[in-house]
Amino acid sequence: MSVYVLVHGSWHDGAALDDVAAQLRSRGHDVHNPTVAGHGRDVDRDVSHDDCVDSVLAVLEAEHLDDVVLVGHSFGGSVIAQVAARAPQRIRRMVFWAGFVPADGTSVLDSTPPAYQELFPLLAGQSNDNSVMLPFEVWRDCFIGDADHERARETYEMLVPEPLGPTAEKLDLSAFYELTIPRSYVLGDEDCALPPNDPEHGYLVMARRLGAFRFITYHGSHETCFTDPALIAEALERAGRD
Repeated sequence: MSVYVLVHGSWHDGAALDDVAAQLRSRGHDVHNPTVAGHGRDVDRDVSHDDCVDSVLAVLEAEHLDDVVLVGHSFGGSVIAQVAARAPQRIRRMVFWAGFVPADGTSVLDSTPPAYQELFPLLAGQSNDNSVMLPFEVWRDCFIGDADHERARETYEMLVPEPLGPTAEKLDLSAFYELTIPRSYVLGDEDCALPPNDPEHGYLVMARRLGAFRFITYHGSHETCFTDPALIAEALERAGRD
């Protein structure tokens, strides 16, 4: 039995990973999938990246969690990097599930293609709370291409606006890059939320920043948590084992 803490990505809250958490629990694991600060419905989106990190650290401390397999999906990768740097004694392994691993001194947004770097601030400027809502067309084709149209639309209705602040904030990751905690990278072979094989902004560019890491793949998209949660649970279990 392992202790898993699942940190969701952009446009999600903790409930987005409920089905994956249930699958991991059915395999005998203790699983926590909190909602990161600034995410969810009817919440204050004026948060910093540190606020996001603090909200996950608070769960580790309140639940007295140790020997944790800390999983970060997408944007959550940047969060678990700083959680691990601040509480390394609690973490057994970090698992970056299509997770962002920004270079020290850069932002999550800096690791995205130029089109996103232009689009997201534009969308945030059109909102009343500096947040970004992903267009359905991008969600349907780039994020959840392994769903039929009905499931893509159904899951799109579950999304919440993403605060731009933590995504655009330059991050001090110097302590993270000094860690020796084991790490894994998990990636779907149909994941095109970032352009596949992009030499500057792709997943493997970020994964290589981890140094030595275990690489786990599965057949699916960026959001297979919604289309095949059992498959994601199996991949995370392989990524998290000793």
